[in-house]
Amino acid sequence: MNKTHENTRGVAVQIVNAFVKQGTGGNPAGVVLDADGYTESEKLLIAKGVGLSETAFVSESKTEGFKLDFFTPKMRIAHCGHATIATFSYLASLGLVSNGETSKETVDGPRKIILDNSMAYMEQLAPSYQKVELEPVLKSLGLVHEDLDPSVPVFRVNTGNSFIVLGVKDQQTLREIEPQLELIREISEQLDLIGYYVFTTDSHELDAMARMFAPRYGISEEAATGMAAGPLACLLWDKVGLDKTTMHIGQGDFMKNPSPSLITVNLEVHDGQIIGLLAGGYGQVMEHMTVYI
Repeated sequence: MNKTHENTRGVAVQIVNAFVKQGTGGNPAGVVLDADGYTESEKLLIAKGVGLSETAFVSESKTEGFKLDFFTPKMRIAHCGHATIATFSYLASLGLVSNGETSKETVDGPRKIILDNSMAYMEQLAPSYQKVELEPVLKSLGLVHEDLDPSVPVFRVNTGNSFIVLGVKDQQTLREIEPQLELIREISEQLDLIGYYVFTTDSHELDAMARMFAPRYGISEEAATGMAAGPLACLLWDKVGLDKTTMHIGQGDFMKNPSPSLITVNLEVHDGQIIGLLAGGYGQVMEHMTVYI
């Protein structure tokens, strides 16, 4: 950390893309190491300076492997899947973690992390489901009932964070969605959502392809969302009957600036019930930057 003048500090930030697909694409997150000394307001300033959907701040933990705090440019968020994968991929590249199990401390409790040959996986909780009023959701996406996949019920799904998870009939429908962001923001406030995860199972290579909209947190659309892919995998297992405990979900392909991503979800199932899950992928450092506060 260098002082540029008496009242300004330079903060080193790594830009790490999580859930990269064959070394490209993915979702960028800021990662700040040795963040113990920053206040909450300073972390928010740094996240604003980074300008990405989320920045992770890594500190020492008395109870877990590391303490992680996540900030969007607007506010703190309890968990962030892609920033977690980005962080632990970067820590692994530095030799600060190795294959096997570690953990993160967050404001919402501890979560298990698994490192497996350069892939990082993050623990999520068993799912809970809540039905939602469908008409306002369709209006906010510019969709009609005929656009939906009739085999997929629409739910608010929570595995640590809440998302509306909604299935459409094919890739063309998914591609052509023009989200009404203000309406999505209002519904997200009402239902305490991170955002919407809209998907289709119309794919030859993957179990699903998805788009994520979270304007409540300043995210018009995100390239990869581990905390949403978990709820989707649970929905496919519990409500659709997809009999697979490992699922591969693509995201980012249909953004204005495409950034294809790949998220792997491993469900932990006991006596036919999901009791937990791990969502993970590969991370890759893309850029080094300095933010001044």
